[in-house]
Amino acid sequence: MFQNNDWIDYELLDATDGERLERWGEYILVRPDPQVIWHSPRRHPLWKKAHGVYRRSKSGGGSWVVSKMPEDWNISYRDLTFKLRPMGFKHTGLFPEQAVNWDWFSAILRGAREKDPSYQPKVLNLFAYTGGATAAAAKAGAAVVHVDASKGMVNAAKENLRLSGLGEAPVRYIVDDCRKFVEREIRRGNRYDGIIMDPPSYGRGPNGEVWKLEECAYDLVSLVTQILTDKPLFFLINSYTTGLSPASMGYMLMTLMPQASMGKLTTGELGLHVTESGLYLPAGASARWQRRDTIAEAEK
Repeated sequence: MFQNNDWIDYELLDATDGERLERWGEYILVRPDPQVIWHSPRRHPLWKKAHGVYRRSKSGGGSWVVSKMPEDWNISYRDLTFKLRPMGFKHTGLFPEQAVNWDWFSAILRGAREKDPSYQPKVLNLFAYTGGATAAAAKAGAAVVHVDASKGMVNAAKENLRLSGLGEAPVRYIVDDCRKFVEREIRRGNRYDGIIMDPPSYGRGPNGEVWKLEECAYDLVSLVTQILTDKPLFFLINSYTTGLSPASMGYMLMTLMPQASMGKLTTGELGLHVTESGLYLPAGASARWQRRDTIAEAEK
């Protein structure tokens, strides 16, 4: 399991009965989580003092039934700062479990820059959401292309990079369907040293295109491997889809990447430490490929 224990502004305090109790900076939230299938006592006192409680509706969707939160507020991870905005579908605009992946590829990028200061790796972040991975890659010295179908999410990413002191970083923001963008990059001959993919379980393009990750993952990864450089640094694919295991994602990478034999594959669940129990809550999965000569940097 890929685990991160370095958050200061985020903490998973407890988890039981299909819900998480979380601290986001100074605010306490209760949100649903389908992975929390156990029933343990709610001993933590903050269960009764939450600033925000999101509950699902029996008819679908849900809402914040308790909302004593501001419209937005900032939290930080290492030297990155993010603006949180509680949204209509339980999200806050940030997935804290992904910090372990940010650290992983950031170490690879910094190592590459240290070996050759004139080298600026090119990274493509697909389904890039509010830019957590984009900010981490830019901070580590990469030139990043950030692609998401939602203009609102792209604007949030721009704000997060500005808050992190990266407003002038070499980042291109693209509002587009990720598959169509990759197809155009293939035709244009553009190539990338690093790929970050965090596709949703279900997706809609800007023109209403609908797709399911399990049905489209193989073809999408096949396309993306065509825009890798001859000696890429890394390839990261994340999934929150229960029907797509980390091993399956890893298998796709290793069979589709022409450069697969040049590196090492690791796969696993992402985990968030639960303060109350000391255990780790499963929170998605990742498959990571890295070029063999970057392994020492990533393991520091």
